[in-house]
Parts: sequence; C-alpha cells; structure tokens
Amino acid sequence: MVKAIYLIKRNPNMDLETFRKHWLTTHAQLALKVQGLRKYVQSHTIDSGYKKGDPIFDGIAEVWYDDTDAMRRIAQTPEARAVNADTDFMDMKVSGMLLTHEHVIKDGPVNPAMLKYVAFARRKPGMEIEAFQSYWKEHHGPLAAKIPVVHRYVQSHVLLSAYRSGLTPRYDSVAETWFDDTNAMRLSQTTPEYQAVRADEPNFIDPNGFAFIITKEYVML
Repeated sequence: MVKAIYLIKRNPNMDLETFRKHWLTTHAQLALKVQGLRKYVQSHTIDSGYKKGDPIFDGIAEVWYDDTDAMRRIAQTPEARAVNADTDFMDMKVSGMLLTHEHVIKDGPVNPAMLKYVAFARRKPGMEIEAFQSYWKEHHGPLAAKIPVVHRYVQSHVLLSAYRSGLTPRYDSVAETWFDDTNAMRLSQTTPEYQAVRADEPNFIDPNGFAFIITKEYVML
C-alpha cells in the first residue's frame, strides 16, 4: 500500500475551533464517501502546541491506498473531486502532500487517549535519498524503538519516484511516535535511549529541515 500524508495548515481567517470542527465533520464526511480508501486518519495539533504561536501545521491527514494506480483512479471520481474542492478551511499556500511508504519500526497497542508525536525531516545536504531512508530505517529506527515509554513507532518515507522528475519534496520522511501523555514524552527525554537517538540525528538529518507537531489522533476509517 501507499500512504498519502497531507500537511494541513488552517485558513488564517478561520479560528481554530471552527477549523477543527469543519475538518472533523464536513470534510471527513466527504472523504468517507470516497470508495477505495483503505484507511483514513486525522491528527490534530494539541492546544499546548499554540502556546508560543502557531505551529508549523495544524495537523496531518493520512490516507492509505492499495497502490499509486488505485490512487489515480480514485482521484477521478466525483466523490474524490468533492473532497479536493473543499479547501476553504485550509491555507493552500502552506499545506501540502507527501506520498509515502510506511514502515512500522515498533508495533504496539495504541488508544485514542494517547498523544502522537509527528516529526518531519529532510536529509542532510549531500546525502543521497536512498542512503538517508535506509539509514533512518535500519540504523536510527532500532535506536528509537528502544525508548521504553514509546508504544508505537512508524516511519513513512517519500516514494523515490517523487525525486526522479527533478522535484524536491518538502520533506524526505515523516516519523510518528505514540506516547501515553506529555509526561511520558518528557520522561522519554531523560532516558539514555533517547540521548542515543538525539546523538545520531546529525548523521543523516538536516537540522534546518526538521519540524514537529504533537497531535491527538482520530481514526476516521
């Protein structure tokens, strides 16, 4: 399967409560009418993410398809076109989409009460995309999976086909990590496993191309 990750930034003329309500209800109801989607998840940036100003994104949407051919066919349906036309609640100059393959590094049970940390990363300058994704999955991933309070850890790597046209995707990969709550997230930062993860990041991540949001997940389908 392939997973489309939509980077969502709200319309600057819309307040946060109205934005969230529209995304969770009107927009979600349109999306659920689309036939052929395998899974659909919204993750909304939590309130504390706004304490120091607007976060980089107000959330992400994740949509799973059988493959890219199925995604193209579905995009031509009236239902999918209705979803794509419902953009007034978003800032389209900032929002975007990444088409990825998902890799589950640590598979554990999650529940709606948990928080999901979503990190967006670009590779360090001069590093080939294949080397970056391989290093993150095979070396860095196992390090992060050792952090005791992490329930689940998933990497989503942008499809290599996105680079063959000469384009540069906004990010090269997205990592998602589930914690019980913000206290568990803080506790993780005191562990030697976490320190090993942080020490390894300069080996493959561009520090100027890294961002994150902390979210609450809503499984729609």
